[in-house]
Amino acid sequence: MLDLVSKGLFQFLASSEGLKSLASTYGMRRYGFARRFIAGESVHEAIEAAQGLEREGLSVTLDLLGESVTKPPEAKKTTREYLQIVDTMVDAEISRNLSLKLTQLGLDIDRATAIDNLRRILDFAQRFDFFVRIDMEGSRYTQLTLDMFETIWSLGYRNVGIVLQSALRRTDDDVRRMIQLGARVRLVKGAYKESWRIAYASKREVDHAYVRQAEALLVHGHYPALATHDPKIVEMIKTMARAHTAEPDRFEFQMLYGIRRDLQAGLVAEGFRVRVYIPFGREWFPYFMRRLGERPANVGFVARSLLRER
Repeated sequence: MLDLVSKGLFQFLASSEGLKSLASTYGMRRYGFARRFIAGESVHEAIEAAQGLEREGLSVTLDLLGESVTKPPEAKKTTREYLQIVDTMVDAEISRNLSLKLTQLGLDIDRATAIDNLRRILDFAQRFDFFVRIDMEGSRYTQLTLDMFETIWSLGYRNVGIVLQSALRRTDDDVRRMIQLGARVRLVKGAYKESWRIAYASKREVDHAYVRQAEALLVHGHYPALATHDPKIVEMIKTMARAHTAEPDRFEFQMLYGIRRDLQAGLVAEGFRVRVYIPFGREWFPYFMRRLGERPANVGFVARSLLRER
């Protein structure tokens, strides 16, 4: 748990519009410590990071950072960026796997805008055998995101998957529904602060939910992606996989860029499939703050670095 000083610093960092503005203006060149979690601001930097990871036996997903787009031209611009990313990844011959958020594509404008932009990306990605994962955002978007996923699924798209968050109390039902559909699920714990009314309040409850849902996906799911950096949960998943004769080619572990590289390498050495999410782009500050919230020990270091450079 954060001590009072670190907690205060974290809240200051997360809420400071001035720091957000500085981060946007100066980019990662000034705040280089962010590269621990973020590959860079350009797709070329992300691809360079991806190529290094693939040489180590890891698979990758590229994740263009950004969210909460509220103007149609911005949503169209992001859609064009994703099409260009697909082209660039094909030329680089790296894993053909992308992650995106529906609010990047205009969900805060209206559903039709987001669906149209998503279909453009999926249609183009399908031509090059790309898989696209729809990320899950805060709880106010959960039902909307799942509704849009089912709409896309009903239209025949199969190069697409969804993310579910174990921290939400509803997720057991959502796991069952996605299993019923035959959809590919990425299971995460969840990085958004939510009310106790809709989310589990303790780490213990979240961990229990995660393991329960991971087992359901291992037994009944379609190539689940189990995203965790917790070595105890990783061991539980390995034990469950053996108990249910789920061979390593029937699922994959997923982790984030720059986190638990030792665990990533160890799993690859054991013969498991591991995919690393590689975030990049100029809109890196909100993502960076969520990662800090998950790793309190880094808060003091980052706060001192930021404040010293102001």
